[in-house]
Amino acid sequence: MEHTSVKDLLNAASIGKTAIAKGWVRTKRGNKNVAFIALNDGSTIHNLQLVADPTKFDEETLKKITTGACIRAKGEVVASQGSGQATEMQVSELEVYGEADVDTYPLQKKGHTLEFLREIAHLRPRTNTFGAVLRIRHNMAFAIHKYFNDRGFFYLHSPIITGSDAEGAGEMFRVSVLDAENPPRNEEGKIDYTQDFFGKETNLTVSGQLEGELGAMALGKIYTFGPTFRAENSNTPRHLAEFWMIEPEMAFHDIVDNQDLAEDMLKYLINYALTNCKDDVEFLNNMYDKELLARLQSVVDKPFKRMTYTEAIDVLVPNKAKFEFDVEWGTDLQKEHENFLVSHFGGPVILTDYPKHIKAFYMKQNDDGKTVRAMDVLFPWIGEIIGGSQREENYDKLLQRMNEMHIPEKDLWWYLETRKFGTCPHAGFGLGFERLVLFVTGMSNIRDVIPFPRTPKNAEF
Repeated sequence: MEHTSVKDLLNAASIGKTAIAKGWVRTKRGNKNVAFIALNDGSTIHNLQLVADPTKFDEETLKKITTGACIRAKGEVVASQGSGQATEMQVSELEVYGEADVDTYPLQKKGHTLEFLREIAHLRPRTNTFGAVLRIRHNMAFAIHKYFNDRGFFYLHSPIITGSDAEGAGEMFRVSVLDAENPPRNEEGKIDYTQDFFGKETNLTVSGQLEGELGAMALGKIYTFGPTFRAENSNTPRHLAEFWMIEPEMAFHDIVDNQDLAEDMLKYLINYALTNCKDDVEFLNNMYDKELLARLQSVVDKPFKRMTYTEAIDVLVPNKAKFEFDVEWGTDLQKEHENFLVSHFGGPVILTDYPKHIKAFYMKQNDDGKTVRAMDVLFPWIGEIIGGSQREENYDKLLQRMNEMHIPEKDLWWYLETRKFGTCPHAGFGLGFERLVLFVTGMSNIRDVIPFPRTPKNAEF
């Protein structure tokens, strides 16, 4: 007889059926006449209450059923006598798969700080909070694939190991099999990467965008969804060294099309969470952020404010006394500036047409010679959740910009060639997956929305 998930057993349709449940004990209480065991298998935020008559079970078996133990229970599903759940199970059989020592098991029935739970990331998925976060994370990943598939996009797998720096920032993790203690050196005394595995210096990717553009030049509309890596020494609640990015690239799209897609996608994803993760979102709303549900709904209901960078500066400069960091035309906006704009306009803001000197080489240049068709989507608390642009399709302008930014032509010859052979207007953006999950869950630290966070000085688990 196959076991049934706790989620399904909590459905009133299960009443009257004999079933098997398997999972981990959250709590056990009772007396010599009755034992109540709260069982959870990860399928839902809610526990299944097992009701057992102690006189019908071996005393040693019942002793082993403690918080954290893994058990199998068989019995009849009946209407619950207590409040809070529709059903419970009258247990006829109990089996202990794995015990949990009550003196050492760290997840006892008490409050635990998120900082403490990061130290036991191998066990924290068993808590209500992280069970909810991980189920939401799964649903958001599924919804992303569904969104793009339903709109004619093709999923492109971009490489994790790359010889190019898409952002031009140089904050990359090197990939090498050379002897770290005694690497081969060339005549100039520098490390000879021609003897390395790939015959050249390679790194973990910071973005799948450049390869994504190649796919869009043949398939029309593609998206990448994979891990990316940035060796940026940022110990903040919004940064990870290993994170996931969703990067659509679309041929024949301009900056307006790009904004339309970004807004539509974000609203779709948040609405998907409100519809399909209702119990988990409500739990997080009640536990951590009383405004979470209202904030999510407001993003779905209201159009995003759209404005240029220059217009945003005109809003920010008169309020510069409120900011720690100075702001004027030409400066890169800080989180406090982004938060001010979001608060000022009462919801998400899309900024476009940034100064070209603070943006990447591949962004299409405007006729004014000063700005590029960049696009950032700003969200409450999160700040920038999406960054993108219309891409520069003109070969000469792209090459000139690469030279200005000292990006070697020999490393990106293949990227340049797409501007020689059938170039066309195209656009795309990147959505930081963890920042999306951070917003949807209302968690305060990005380390708490990925199972095993990688941050400076931390690669545990």
